[in-house]
Amino acid sequence: MFVEEDLIMISALQHYVFCPRQCALIHIEQVWTESGLTAQGRIMHERVHEAGDESRGAVRITRGLPLRSLRLGLVGVADVVEFRKAEHGFWQPFPVEYKRGKPKPDNCDAVQLCAQAICLEEMLDVAVPQGALFYGRTRRRTDVVFDEALRKETEKTAEQARALIASAVTPPPAYAKRCASCSLVGECMPKRMEKQSSVRTYIKRMVRSHEKTS
Repeated sequence: MFVEEDLIMISALQHYVFCPRQCALIHIEQVWTESGLTAQGRIMHERVHEAGDESRGAVRITRGLPLRSLRLGLVGVADVVEFRKAEHGFWQPFPVEYKRGKPKPDNCDAVQLCAQAICLEEMLDVAVPQGALFYGRTRRRTDVVFDEALRKETEKTAEQARALIASAVTPPPAYAKRCASCSLVGECMPKRMEKQSSVRTYIKRMVRSHEKTS
């Protein structure tokens, strides 16, 4: 069990799965740049949170709900949690995370949502089997089932993200297709930094080779 001062942000898990270097830049170096895309995402979240709580028949909607898991050492805020009326007067939590873009090829958003579900389970002592991701570009929800595989991935990611942040070491750049959609590409400079790293590696290798032959 973790204590309050050791908690890391749930969002760090999403950043880690997307790119460990991005996670380090944000959560170790405190680097953040507001772009048109990030501004759209921020405004979307603000509008969701400001809408307030409401009831729609058998569904009670809570927005901006604080979350915490001392078991995984996580803290954050849920965009929306729908409490759906079930049998015997029981209300089933159903977390919904809002994203500006569209579904991604990796599990970064699903891991973030699963972490929210784990927090809800710990806080409310109730099972949370599924939730949804709402994407602004498609204007549709994508249902997410919190199965054993996703839960294990989420717990492992929490450990990895925590270890990275605790190390205070930012991983070297590795340019990939995902870099084009990263809001920190200007600060990260993956192509330039990767070339510089390659040159340093080459020089070190040549020096070692020369030392062995001299």
